[in-house]
Amino acid sequence: MDKSKLDKELQELLEEIEAFKKEKERVRSIVGRIGGVPSFNSRFANILFTILVIISLVISIFVEDGLRFAVIDLAIGIISFKIIYIVHQLMRANHFELWILSSIEWKITEIHKELKKLSKGKPDCE
Repeated sequence: MDKSKLDKELQELLEEIEAFKKEKERVRSIVGRIGGVPSFNSRFANILFTILVIISLVISIFVEDGLRFAVIDLAIGIISFKIIYIVHQLMRANHFELWILSSIEWKITEIHKELKKLSKGKPDCE
């Protein structure tokens, strides 16, 4: 092979790798925004929920019967709120998946239509 041709192919491959890396980072940032990567706020919220539940359950051990049920109810309320938050996050992720799949389906349909147009325009080459 000619050295200049080899250098040109190598340069094209390096450009493709750079383009791939940029696209990968763009997708990673999109996924991170919808909950793919835990943010500081979500980690803080998880720690806060855990601490509140543990404190509520520990307090319920050492208090009288009347207050015990109120503290246990508080812990159950905190856990319920966390479950609602998790369901909300899952719905956001599912919506994003649906959007991606719909976009892919639309693109495939467009490519299929274009392929049909091209195949109708060409005579059979048998």
